[in-house]
Amino acid sequence: MSKNFYETLGVSKDASDETIKKAYRKLARKWHPDINPGNKEAERKFKEISHAYDCLSKKDKRALYDEFGEEGLRAGFDAGQAREYRQWERYQQEAPGRTESEFGRYHSYEDVFGDLFGFGGGARGGAGTTVTSKGRDLEHHISIDLISALRGFQTTLSMQRPDSCPQCKGSGMDPNSQISACPACGGSGRINVAQGPIQFTKVCPQCKGHGSIGKTCTRCDGSGQVLGTESINVAIPRGVKEGSKVRIAGKGEPGLNGGPPGDLYLVTHIKPHPFLERKGDDLYMEVPVTVREAMTGGTITIPSIDGDINLKVPPKSQSGQTLRLKGKGAVNLKTKKKGALMVKLVVRVPKTDDGEILEAVKKMDRLYEGDLRKDIRL
Repeated sequence: MSKNFYETLGVSKDASDETIKKAYRKLARKWHPDINPGNKEAERKFKEISHAYDCLSKKDKRALYDEFGEEGLRAGFDAGQAREYRQWERYQQEAPGRTESEFGRYHSYEDVFGDLFGFGGGARGGAGTTVTSKGRDLEHHISIDLISALRGFQTTLSMQRPDSCPQCKGSGMDPNSQISACPACGGSGRINVAQGPIQFTKVCPQCKGHGSIGKTCTRCDGSGQVLGTESINVAIPRGVKEGSKVRIAGKGEPGLNGGPPGDLYLVTHIKPHPFLERKGDDLYMEVPVTVREAMTGGTITIPSIDGDINLKVPPKSQSGQTLRLKGKGAVNLKTKKKGALMVKLVVRVPKTDDGEILEAVKKMDRLYEGDLRKDIRL
């Protein structure tokens, strides 16, 4: 793309999330294919706008793009290794006179950090080899109710995710076109980026690591990936909370040239419950009790995530008093231990005009020790 993503959306690099969203909506309305039927230029512009917004609207992608450009968004890119590579390059430039013996065991960058940008599995880019890489991990946000999060459940998600293009098998090239070895890398998929005793390589920018070139695949526009819909069976474990990540192995982006797929991470968002609240591994609940139950005590039945339980109310309980039920809270995902259920008693008085009851209540006032509000000061 000739423009960078910020130029595509017409915003500055320090634009806020809201500014980026407004710019995208304005441009999307202008260039949407439904508004411009049969207009190839509008279709191309809409794809550019959507691609730019997909990156800049996500904090992790935007950070990678700001630091590394579009290379940072490529499947298999490893930001940590890329930073190490830059540091290694600076070290070379600062000490160009060093000999191989002075570098000790470092014969190549791959010896130090593995593959430069996340490519592994023995694909070093030698002649006749094909570079493979693991696909990028994906995140999908789901909203679930608190009770389901506490108890755990099984569900099926129908979601769109990138998949290897069935037409070009992920190569990005039209299989019916003439395919030849890439002249830039000699068919290896990698090129040297340093000279001297220490050799560094990176993915060939011309063939994108495929090692061969040909006509661009019409199905995926050369990306090697298409968007597909898949139904995924998911087990949400007991105790997930706001922001928990549930890993589903192998359901991320497809790998390059037969590389393994990435993983899918479900990020959970918990809907508030009208009667129950979670704080850490403890659960908090307000339970109404009668005046008699508060004064004389007794056993009441209350609900919990494990079913109904019997709660003993101590005699002379006060409104606002909290009772702790050990082991009746949420499951900790790491320790598998359960927190407590904290039950706050709320004394409810009856709504009545019965004279006998009101007279009895007046007599009860004589039992209070002085003014109840004497210690309240502002």
